[in-house]
Amino acid sequence: MDSGLDKYYNILESLVSIFTIDQGFIKVLLIRKKSEPYKGYWILPGNIISKEETVEDNIVNAIDEKLGLRDLYLKQCHIYSDVGRDPDDRIIAISYIGLVDNVTAWYKREERSDIETSWFRIDDIPKMAYDHLEILNRNIAFLRSKIVNSNVLKSLFPSDFTLPELQNAYEQILGKKLDRRNFRKKFISLGLIVDTGDTNVGGNGRPAKLYYFNEEAKERTLF
Repeated sequence: MDSGLDKYYNILESLVSIFTIDQGFIKVLLIRKKSEPYKGYWILPGNIISKEETVEDNIVNAIDEKLGLRDLYLKQCHIYSDVGRDPDDRIIAISYIGLVDNVTAWYKREERSDIETSWFRIDDIPKMAYDHLEILNRNIAFLRSKIVNSNVLKSLFPSDFTLPELQNAYEQILGKKLDRRNFRKKFISLGLIVDTGDTNVGGNGRPAKLYYFNEEAKERTLF
């Protein structure tokens, strides 16, 4: 017997934009789609949410199973419910951002042989399926709104970074140039970072001091 509830049936999925820093550039991790529709296009990692799991468990499991990454900084962002966002089903998406340091991203990650993934600079994104480019751009904007908080980028810089590297990351995400002296003064005077006593080796020019984030510093709004 028709319960009259069929028209209310929806599928829920989780989608995540995982960011890291590689050679001074902010990059996002994408998956290449192997089947139609949009075969060969790139999509955000994620999964359909089953009735036996929470949204939070789903996205953590999807990141582990599809990407081989664990213990990321994760933050829920937005909900996407446009009725035409998927050509086959009525799917509502819940988006997240994830942050991972480059050591974990490149050396501790467990590759999945059956899933093709790649890191892309946020200013050089390939063709994406469905509404995933819209979701990614909105997640970048969400990240931009969050990094004004002093604690967020700790996940990208767990240790041993230079001030120019840190400033470059902020400038890429914020989309604007920052005054070098004011940037340096703000982070040092507020006690947000600690001098390791070491300098970077290699590269061009004068060696730069290496820092790490002060875990005991109070959370602050910076910009």
